[in-house]
Amino acid sequence: MRLNPHMPQSMATSPFPHSFHIPVMGLGYTIDTPIKVAHFGISSVISIIEDELVERMREFHCKQAGEPYAAIPLKEIDHRARRITAYLDLVQRIVRRNTETLRDGAFTEGSDIEKYFLLLPDEHPLRVKFEVMRAWPEGEAQRRMQDELRNSIVPGAIDVNIMAKIDRTVHAKDGTALPVEYAEGMAAFRGFALSSLRSSIVLSAGYNPRIYGYIATFPDFFPDASGDARKKIILKVSDLRSASIQGKILAKKGIPVSEFRIESGLNCGGHAFATDGMLMGPVLEEFREHRDALCVELHELCNTALAMAGRETVEEVQHVRVTVQGGIGTAEEDRFLRTCYGMDGTGWGSPFLLVPEATNVDPHTLEQLSRAKPDDYYMSWASPLGIPFRNFRPSTSEAQRKARIAKGRPGSPCYKKFLSTNTEFTDIPICTASRQYQDLKLKQLKEQELDPLTYAVQAARVTEKDCLCEGLGAGVLLKGNMTPAHKLEAVTICPGPNLAYFSKVVSLRTMVDHIYGRISLLNEHDRPHMFINEMKLYVDYLRREFDQVKHAVTDKQRRHIETFKANMLNGIRYYEELAPVLHQQASTRMHRFREDLARHAADVRAMLLPGPVLA
Repeated sequence: MRLNPHMPQSMATSPFPHSFHIPVMGLGYTIDTPIKVAHFGISSVISIIEDELVERMREFHCKQAGEPYAAIPLKEIDHRARRITAYLDLVQRIVRRNTETLRDGAFTEGSDIEKYFLLLPDEHPLRVKFEVMRAWPEGEAQRRMQDELRNSIVPGAIDVNIMAKIDRTVHAKDGTALPVEYAEGMAAFRGFALSSLRSSIVLSAGYNPRIYGYIATFPDFFPDASGDARKKIILKVSDLRSASIQGKILAKKGIPVSEFRIESGLNCGGHAFATDGMLMGPVLEEFREHRDALCVELHELCNTALAMAGRETVEEVQHVRVTVQGGIGTAEEDRFLRTCYGMDGTGWGSPFLLVPEATNVDPHTLEQLSRAKPDDYYMSWASPLGIPFRNFRPSTSEAQRKARIAKGRPGSPCYKKFLSTNTEFTDIPICTASRQYQDLKLKQLKEQELDPLTYAVQAARVTEKDCLCEGLGAGVLLKGNMTPAHKLEAVTICPGPNLAYFSKVVSLRTMVDHIYGRISLLNEHDRPHMFINEMKLYVDYLRREFDQVKHAVTDKQRRHIETFKANMLNGIRYYEELAPVLHQQASTRMHRFREDLARHAADVRAMLLPGPVLA
């Protein structure tokens, strides 16, 4: 058995030219980003969980591309999967045409083919070759170099994302449950699996046994003898343990994981899945130390399963990519993650919301983001899933939610039902953001004859839930001059807190120049290192947990708080040892970094629960 040598540089481990990708953002913010950026070699991720929005976008882009459009109606039993397949196939056709048009273009100033190479890192071999070609005298030699450059052009990946936990059983009009393969997550997965894409699906939000079992029914996910598969699995994970557990589950079915995508638990956009105080630095260190051993273990498990199924085994241990995202804000931080921890790439999400060439933010919200203050970005409990959710205070969805409460009509009309999980009052699940649920819940609270303060607190928890199915897709429709269904035009946007340090609406090239350190787009707000920013978010999260239980704590709650504190303090000690390396390699201000560590350590130690500390 031969193990591929570990290569920390992303250019050595990826078929794509850039060291970063654009992660999925909301339902609509990156739903057609590959059409906008893939021909420039930039990889991005589409959300496919909302098939009604997917269908609207297919109609829009068919008209833009001059292709015929035939609607796939809701009455068709497999409409969800069919819509997703049709849209992904359309996106691939458009990306291929865009790439061919770019490849055939002339090397003139301002052309897309020149832009392709100018976007690349300065040290990338193709960028170096391009600069040599530009400096060469016109003639046959230059034309040969141009042909070689044309042949080197590859589009970025058209990857997709589903939250594995969004897998509601679908019911027919008469209330009977449809077979399991028509559940939301299952149908979305099938939509990707049956598409003509040769790309990856990112599975996020944890383990779903039924979807993981479903993967092995599609042959495109099994590797050939070289280890390649037509369709690949990327797992979004928070730590090595979750990567190992989920990777082994798939390996035992003969399905390899092509990439572990580590995301900060709290320093990210959208839903935030907090760890038990495990900070990003120690998590990355654990991956650095154990990733090769994990690759070998997964390879052996996968080969055993393949052999038992009578399939070809893979001789050589494959390099499983490991990438990281969440709160990266400078070229120095990006480079440090790739060189110190051997990350194969990075994800840059929220800053791209200020790049109209890449993402879909309606003009009003874009203007709000450009004027936002750090306090405008906050952790909310707006998600009906009961998971912390990054929110934006000035958004029109927040204004709408408050206006409905003021009118005595809290909650949203619920047309799409993707987040319907509550059966407190009904046999068929309903959404906690719906007007139906909030009306029933508030009536229940009133019947309890609570004191005014207690009622106000509990009522606020009920009415804080907001409709994400409509709000997270409204922006792309408004930007494309389309009318959202039922005229629900309020926009929900969920940037990570890192966006507080960016204020300029910029071009794609300008943002890429920032990522690669050619310019800086940071605004005037004093920005600590990304590790410190994440640590502060965890301290705030722990303080909220602590305040909720400090007057009446159970043994289980005590163990959770003490484990959280211990993990954070271990992380802080790790950063204290790392500080000189950060100072040397990532231009981190040593004195400021150590002061921040000491302050946050004191905050954590000060959270003392009554009674004995559990061992």
